[in-house]
Amino acid sequence: MTSEHSAHPPLAVVTGASSGIGAASARGLAAAGYHVVLTARRADRIEAVAAEIRAAGQSAAAYPLDVTDRAAVNAFAATLPRCDVLVANAGGALGADPVATGDPADWLAMYQVNVMGTLHTTQALLPALVASGAGTVVVMSSTAAHTAYEGGGGYVAAKHGTHAIAATLRLELSGEPVRVVELAPGMVKTDEFAVNRMRGDAAKAAAVYAGVEKPLTAEDVADAVVWAVTRPAHVNVDLLVLRPLAQAAQHKVHRSG
Repeated sequence: MTSEHSAHPPLAVVTGASSGIGAASARGLAAAGYHVVLTARRADRIEAVAAEIRAAGQSAAAYPLDVTDRAAVNAFAATLPRCDVLVANAGGALGADPVATGDPADWLAMYQVNVMGTLHTTQALLPALVASGAGTVVVMSSTAAHTAYEGGGGYVAAKHGTHAIAATLRLELSGEPVRVVELAPGMVKTDEFAVNRMRGDAAKAAAVYAGVEKPLTAEDVADAVVWAVTRPAHVNVDLLVLRPLAQAAQHKVHRSG
């Protein structure tokens, strides 16, 4: 850390921090010494996580934000005194329909949050990340960003978009003091991801993980976020793919029973 960091803790923004990977990443970065600003649409949820972090003697604040609203993102960026890390985690999937019958509204909603949300937050915070002298952007993509699968067309397309942002931005920032890290988790079992995808159908959500002994947890992914962010400033983790042992590939998952 720089001498400036010794006077003021580095600041990390985590989007989609109300639950799952975002909340776990916020906890992990706070424990690593960052002042964490948690953003998400659900104000009560991010404030609860921030309060939990503060109760542990660490530093956190909550800011309600819809990353698909560019004016709101710009207003948020203007409130920050600095920004050293952006974890562009806000995202999600809707439906598991084939391309032939998928709802275009679902495709658009996934594109807006996964791609445009990442773009909005990255563009708004990039000047502060450069000014920090050692900034890091963590783009949360997915194994879906690299391999298509049946029933995943809209989500696969959106996550390919987030991968494209990370890969292009890294090239364009060559020579600038900002690292661009892409994390691509495979099968992660969180409280909400699959349930939201299946529109609240808990049985369909549970079937996604049926027979899989140990899917990844939000904490597993957050551990990778913190590890990548806390490498020395000259070390860039371009792409980190995480899968549970049971998932050998997108199409090959070991299920017991």
